[in-house]
This record gives sequence, structure tokens and C-alpha cells, in this order.
Amino acid sequence: MMAEVTNELIFELLKKLNHRFDKVDFAIGELRADNQTMRAQLHALQGDVNNLRATIGHFESRLDRIDNRLELREFQEAQIRFEPQP
Repeated sequence: MMAEVTNELIFELLKKLNHRFDKVDFAIGELRADNQTMRAQLHALQGDVNNLRATIGHFESRLDRIDNRLELREFQEAQIRFEPQP
């Protein structure tokens, strides 16, 4: 035997559905906030990575200059050995 569908029953079901939709809306809002927080953190992390790349590039340039100086110095020292000594 099926229960009779009344306006009161439909109204109660609609109230429950409305309550559930409110919960879903709240959960979606929390997910959006979490997503925005993660995007901000990812953006900051990307900035840190870019800064590290720039710093490493600076160090590489300095090391290249130091390496060139050492090679010139080694060349000069090797040349001095073959020059006549007074």
C-alpha cells in the first residue's frame, strides 16, 4: 500500500531539499575559498622559484667570470716559466 502524497509531505520534502542545498552551497563556498588560498600560495611559490632562478643565474655569471680569471692567471703563470729570468 502506497502512502498518500499530500501537500504537507511535499512541503516537508522541499524543506529538507532546501536545507541540503544550503549545505551544498556552503561546502562549495568553502571549496572556492580553499582554491583561492591554494592559488595564492602557488603564485607566491612561483615567485620564489623565479627569484631562485635569477640568483642562480647571477651565481653562474660570477663563476664564469672567476673561471675566466683563473684561466688567464694560469696562462700567465705558465708563460712566466718560459720567460728568461733576470
